[in-house]
Amino acid sequence: MKDFLLEIFTWWRGNTWGTRLWVALHGIYVGSDEAGNRYYRSKKPQGPNGRERRMIIFAGPAEATAIPPGWHGWMHYRDDVPPSEASYTPRAWEKPHQPNLSGTALAYRPDGSLLAKGERPRVSADYDAWSPE
Repeated sequence: MKDFLLEIFTWWRGNTWGTRLWVALHGIYVGSDEAGNRYYRSKKPQGPNGRERRMIIFAGPAEATAIPPGWHGWMHYRDDVPPSEASYTPRAWEKPHQPNLSGTALAYRPDGSLLAKGERPRVSADYDAWSPE
């Protein structure tokens, strides 16, 4: 029962029932990526600009950085044709997905950070407090 209520009211754990209901009523399946995320577009144009609404149902936790480059371009209206309908080849400078590790034990912590071991190395531009003579 707890998981059912969490799925209804918490968006940060994944997709809510409201999202799934909206997609079932108003969405058209467009394709999926290698991570299992499913992409949809609205059946008819909506909003003040008259564009279709584009949605994603994440396979795991809702993490926007997990969208591959080709689908990211389609989601942000840079491409009119989704990668499932056109052949997409990533450019040489496009890197594969790396999860956002902020807030985890694997997050980057530079020297001198409160959570890192050791002390920050002293540099020439460090602040020296004023003291009266």
